[in-house]
Amino acid sequence: MPNAMITGWGKCVPPAVLTNDDLATFIETSDEWIRTRTGIKQRHISHVNTSELATVAAKRALAAAGIDGSELDMIILATATPDTLVPNIAATVQANVGASCAAFDINAACSGFLYGSGLATAQIESGQCKKVLVIGAERLTFMIDWSRRETAVLFGDGAGAAVFEATEEDCGVKAYALNNDPEGREILKASFGTGMDRFDPKSLDFYIQFDGQEIFKRAINGMKKLSAQVLERCGVEKEDVDIVIPHQANERIIDTLVAKMRIPKEKAFVNIANYGNTSAATVPIAICDAIEQGRLKPNQTILSCAFGAGLTSAAMLLKWGDRVTPISESDAELPPCDQTGLELAKKAVDHFCKNK
Repeated sequence: MPNAMITGWGKCVPPAVLTNDDLATFIETSDEWIRTRTGIKQRHISHVNTSELATVAAKRALAAAGIDGSELDMIILATATPDTLVPNIAATVQANVGASCAAFDINAACSGFLYGSGLATAQIESGQCKKVLVIGAERLTFMIDWSRRETAVLFGDGAGAAVFEATEEDCGVKAYALNNDPEGREILKASFGTGMDRFDPKSLDFYIQFDGQEIFKRAINGMKKLSAQVLERCGVEKEDVDIVIPHQANERIIDTLVAKMRIPKEKAFVNIANYGNTSAATVPIAICDAIEQGRLKPNQTILSCAFGAGLTSAAMLLKWGDRVTPISESDAELPPCDQTGLELAKKAVDHFCKNK
């Protein structure tokens, strides 16, 4: 049975930044308040749609793998913030990279990239596919009520992608686990959908809402449980894990998770300070950053885990291959942006904060 190995990786983060000090100009908060509670210093605000972020990340991942879009057998795009409901935006990315294959979106919220990676692994192990592109991409700032401090400080925009290829080498995905806790489905939500009264403007509420304390508890329990499952399934001791790449939702959650798992804190890769929570994009962006910073090295054993609305949870254990340098570089770039993060957010900020 072939293994599913990551051979290419890429990220795309929009250039405009919204700092904690920027947030403090229109809501009651401060840089210290945000950093001490979340670990976040800034987040990026996109001037383009989710599919454009996803396309750039995808092209960079394909270049890193040294393959062309026409070689792909499947594209899986994880997002909760698509440009359109119909068609799916995987089709847009597919057209942009020149692929001719199955392409679809999935919504598992912040667990989406690992859900997609699990699906890609299953397709490769079964022999149905040889090369699968998995993308996590979000434009979460589009869904923020900027008057709500609890959500305004957390989320950012971005995309990350990975190419999974079939290999006979002893590397790649060793195990994955996916789960959902339906009892928690109401504690993190954005209510846009056919359940709304489309004739009542007050019903048109698709902004992110959540119960932070309940999420904190359930997130740690969910990620810890599934991480233990994949380790046990592979007969791998936690001491043998070289690096942990968790979903970047809150630095306190990450610290508590590794403490409860009795994994040294220094093994956890944390980059939330620079991006905030980019939902399905956090894990692939973190993989790219870990490689760039020399934290992810050839042949290492990696544990990745995530949780999200649903409440979804996921974990994956994989052994990296012998390459951490891209085969090629892509010249894909976003269109220029001449606005700051605060300027991009201004219209929405004025709407929400002045109407309160």
